[in-house]
Amino acid sequence: MTTAELAGQRSRGAELLAAARTVIPGGVNSATRLVGAPHALTAASGAHVTDADGRRYLDYHAAFGAILLGHAAPEVDDAVRAAVGGLDLVGWGVTETEIELARLVVETIPSAEQMISAMSGSEATAQAIRLSRAVTGRPLIVKFQGGFHGWHDAVARNVISAPERAYGDDPLSRGILPEALDSTLIAEFNDLESVRALYERHPDLIAAVIVEPIPHNVGALVPEREFVEGLRALTAERGSLLIFDEVITGFRHAPGGYQEVCGVLPDLTTFGKAMGNGYPIAGLAGPRRLMEHFSSAGGDVLLAGTFNGNPVSSAAAIATITYLRDHPDFYERTHALGDRMRAGLTGICEELGVAGTAAGFGGVFALYFTEAPVRGYRDLMRNNDAAYVAFHRRMTDRGFLMLPLALKRNHISAAHTAEDIDRTLDAARDVLRSIRDDGLLSPAR
Repeated sequence: MTTAELAGQRSRGAELLAAARTVIPGGVNSATRLVGAPHALTAASGAHVTDADGRRYLDYHAAFGAILLGHAAPEVDDAVRAAVGGLDLVGWGVTETEIELARLVVETIPSAEQMISAMSGSEATAQAIRLSRAVTGRPLIVKFQGGFHGWHDAVARNVISAPERAYGDDPLSRGILPEALDSTLIAEFNDLESVRALYERHPDLIAAVIVEPIPHNVGALVPEREFVEGLRALTAERGSLLIFDEVITGFRHAPGGYQEVCGVLPDLTTFGKAMGNGYPIAGLAGPRRLMEHFSSAGGDVLLAGTFNGNPVSSAAAIATITYLRDHPDFYERTHALGDRMRAGLTGICEELGVAGTAAGFGGVFALYFTEAPVRGYRDLMRNNDAAYVAFHRRMTDRGFLMLPLALKRNHISAAHTAEDIDRTLDAARDVLRSIRDDGLLSPAR
């Protein structure tokens, strides 16, 4: 346990966590929030958060990437304040806000003709998978080792797997029926032949391939163009649907998501997180011919959800997407800051003579502790997980909030500055030197 952790046990944050444990299992409402100090956060603004003991952190965690414009972005919060006190949740018919949001999404995401609203990315991917099975009449889904598509049974397997469990039987939870897990097949990212082999073993049984265009749930694996284009061609040839899970990449890397960047259009797209700059909202979009299979349009695929299209979250999403469309320099700026961070981290690793590979896209970055290249999950099994966690923990202890779990990514928002990046790199140099001197890092080859 670190000095900061020992001190944290006597802190207001530790007291709050202890109080939470009496009424919340483990004291947190999502298991990945139980990662040590700071135990409780009480304020957030711009690129910073403040803990219960008054310590301020430069935030690169950004609520797993949900914060895109910065905490408490006035453009978004003003829209939310305007929505509160107007029409609240009525659960009847449609509202003007829902229509405006759907129009914005359809105009912004290249493959979208219609959309449905949801409250979380897990809901959106569950809808996409159910729709795919209904449309094709097929039972199986393909996902990639390392990809995370929500907590529901259909996809709750093979994310950050230990080497002995990777590509095999690795459920995320007990309580899932074996047949649900067996209906999802596992392929290797950036390896089209691994997908083709599954089609050969299961002819005419695969309903869809679901993929994070950039698997940010294991840091930032960047797709090769031939792979993405090959997925599009292969799924079309075999009568399956291609689902881009853009819950993380959507709106973050370009207004229309990564599909706008790569020019490859999926059949279905899920999105969420950054869409509302921290307010709970997500969605699923696709062509009319698929979306009209939902029961709301007279089809046979159930569409239900009391909070779908709620006015406050819809207002937040409209404000966020409108900001991005009106400020195209947002992407130029955050991409430049991401490049600055990745180049700086690479240079520091070279300077210190340690094995490190800075990866990412746009404003997302990760520092893998292994030699390049890193193309797929097989390469990530060489990562020094202990060094990865130590780097994030020690950076957090110094005031730079980075989730101290292996392979978790970091995010740059509109509120970060070049000075923030340079300050972070100065701290990273000291931290990496300390990790090296403690014998946790391998020398570069």
